[in-house]
Amino acid sequence: MRITDLMIKQTMIMDLQATTKEAAIDELIASLDQNGRINDRVLFKEMILKREAESSTGIGGGIAMPHAKTKAVNEATVVFAKSAAGVDFETLDGEPAYLFFMIAAPEGAGNTHLRTLAALSRMLIDPDFIEQLKNTRTPDEVAALFDAKQAADEAAKAAEEAALAAKASKQAAAQPADGGMIVGAPDKMEALVVAVTACPTGIAHTYMAEDALKKKAKELGINIRVETNGSEGAKNTLTADEISRASGVIVAADKQVEMGRFDGKPVLQRPVSDGIRKPEELIRKAAAGDAPIYRSKGGASSAGGSAAEGKPSIGSKIYKDLMNGISHMLPFVVGGGILIAISFLFEQVGGAENPIYKLLMAIGGGDGAFHFLIPILAGFIAMSIGDRPALMPGIVGGYMAASSNAGFLGGLAAGFLAGYIVIGLRKLFAGLPKSLDGLKPILLYPVFGLLVTGTIMYFIFDPFFSWINTGLTDGLKNIGTGNAVLLGIILGGMMAIDMGGPFNKAAYTFAIGIFTSTGDGVWMAAVMAGGMVPPLAIALATTFFKQKFTEEERKSGLTNYVLGLSFITEGAIPFAAADPLRVLTSCIIGSAVAGGLTQLWHINIPAPHGGIFVAALANHALLFMLSVIIGSVISALILGVWKKSLADKRVAVKA
Repeated sequence: MRITDLMIKQTMIMDLQATTKEAAIDELIASLDQNGRINDRVLFKEMILKREAESSTGIGGGIAMPHAKTKAVNEATVVFAKSAAGVDFETLDGEPAYLFFMIAAPEGAGNTHLRTLAALSRMLIDPDFIEQLKNTRTPDEVAALFDAKQAADEAAKAAEEAALAAKASKQAAAQPADGGMIVGAPDKMEALVVAVTACPTGIAHTYMAEDALKKKAKELGINIRVETNGSEGAKNTLTADEISRASGVIVAADKQVEMGRFDGKPVLQRPVSDGIRKPEELIRKAAAGDAPIYRSKGGASSAGGSAAEGKPSIGSKIYKDLMNGISHMLPFVVGGGILIAISFLFEQVGGAENPIYKLLMAIGGGDGAFHFLIPILAGFIAMSIGDRPALMPGIVGGYMAASSNAGFLGGLAAGFLAGYIVIGLRKLFAGLPKSLDGLKPILLYPVFGLLVTGTIMYFIFDPFFSWINTGLTDGLKNIGTGNAVLLGIILGGMMAIDMGGPFNKAAYTFAIGIFTSTGDGVWMAAVMAGGMVPPLAIALATTFFKQKFTEEERKSGLTNYVLGLSFITEGAIPFAAADPLRVLTSCIIGSAVAGGLTQLWHINIPAPHGGIFVAALANHALLFMLSVIIGSVISALILGVWKKSLADKRVAVKA
C-alpha cells in the first residue's frame, strides 16, 4: 500500500488557520469528518485528547502527529496540514509545529495500514524530507513527494537486505565443514546494542524511535537490533543470544514491555520520545554499559549508571501495584454486582424461591463473581510486585482474608505481603547453585511463598484485619446523620477531583470494600452520585451557556448526558484538560453536594455500577436522582457563570 492511499488529497489542509493546539486538532478532525473518514467526531476527539494526555504527540522539529485508533474511524486516514505561522502544540522541544499528520486508525482492521503508517513515521525522521515538505504548495506536490520518497526507501531497503543476504552466504561458505573458527576471524563477536521501542497506541512514535536509533547507530558505527512493540504486536523480537551478547539495552517505551529477559543487563529505561530526540545519547550509554543493572527478581540496580534514573517513586509504585489489582477485580465487581442488583427485581416479584433470582444470585453473588473479588485483587497486586510466582500465594492469601472476615483490607494486605515475600525468597535463594534455577519457579517459590504468606495471614493478618473490619463496619452502621453527610460529601467530592485517577479510585475502592463486606450500598450511593455529576454538569453547561463553548464542545456536551447517566465520569476529562481550574472546581463542589445529599436522605444502592440503569433498585430511587440533579445543576451554574464567553476570549487575544 502506498502512503498516499491513506494521505488522500481531499483531506489535506495547505494553510491551517488554527493558532492553538485544540483549534488545530478541531480543524484536522473537521477535515476527516467532512470527507466521511470518521463516524463520530466527539468520540474521535476524546481519543485524540486521551493520547495527548499520556504524552504530547508534538515530536519536535516542527512536526506534530496526533493519532488515535478507535471505532469512530471508518477508513484509515492521515490528514496532512501545513501552518505558515506555526502552532504551540506543546512539542517536546518547545518549538512551534508547522507540519501536522493526524492519523486516524480503525479498530479491528487488517495490518496493512499499520505497516504503512509505520513507514510514514520513519520518513519523518529525515530532515531533508521535512524541509521539502515545508516548501510544498499543493496537495499534488505533497503526494508526489511522498510517492517518490516511499519508492526510494523501499529500493534502499531491498538493496540492504540483498547485501546482508550476500554477506551471510559468504560467511556460511567460508565456515569450515568441521565447525571450527574461520581463519582470520576475530575471536569475539562484534559489539551490539539492543533496543525496544513502544508507545501507547503503537502507531507512530514506536517506529520513529526505531528508525532514529538505527540511523544514529549506523552513523556511530555501532551494531543495533531494535524490537518494536506496535499495534501489530512485537516485531523483530530480540533473541536470547542477542540480549546475551549486547553491551547494553535501551527500552524507549511509554507502555509496559517484557522486561524479565533483561535481568542482569545494563538497561536504560526512557520515554519513547527520547528514542526520537536523544538517540545518540542512548546508544553511546548503552554501548558503554553506562546504565543501571536491571533486576527482574527484586534486586537493586547497581553499577554502570544512576540507579535512580527512571526509577518510580515509592508512592507511584504502590499506586501502580494497587491499580493492577483493582483493574483486574473491576470486571467481577461490575458483572457480578449488576446481576445481583437485577436479581433483587425478581426477588420482589416471586420471593426468595424465584428461580431467576436464584440463578442470578448464583452467578453474580457470593458463590459466583463476588466470591472472587478479594482473591483476584490480592493476587494481581502480588503479581505486580513479585511477577507470576507471586500470583498464587496472593490469591490464596486474599481468599483467606475473605473467608476470615478480614475483608477488603485483609485482601489488600495479603496482596502486598505475598508480592514482597516472593521478592524476599528470590534474594534468599539467589545463592543456590545454577543447576537448581529451574526448580525455583515450579517448587521453591510456590511452596515457600504459599507457606509463609498463609502462615502470616492465619496467625497475624486475618485476626488483625478482621478486628479492624468489624470495628469499621459497626462504626459505619452506627454513624450519626451529621457524620454520614460529611463522609458522603468527602466521597462524592473525591470522585470529581481527578475523574478516574487516584482520588476517584480511592473513594470507589472504599465503597466497594464496605459493599463486599456487608452488602450495604449506602456509600455506593455517594460515590455513584458523585461520579455521575461531572459529565452531566458539562452537558447542562454546554446546553444552557452555549455562548461560552465552541460548536465542537457543544456537540461533545450532548454525549456527556449519556456518559453521566451511565456513571462514566471520564466523559468530562476533555473539558477538564482544557480548563482545569473552572471545570474541576465546579465539578468537585457539585459532586460533594450530591454525595452529601445521598447520606442526608439515607439512600442505599445495591449495585456497584450502572448509574441510572440501577437507580430504580435504590431504596429511594427518586431521591437518588434528585441528589444527582441538584449536584449537576450546581456545578453547571458555577461553570457557566465563571467561564468566559468566546467573544471575551477573542477580545483578549486581539488585545
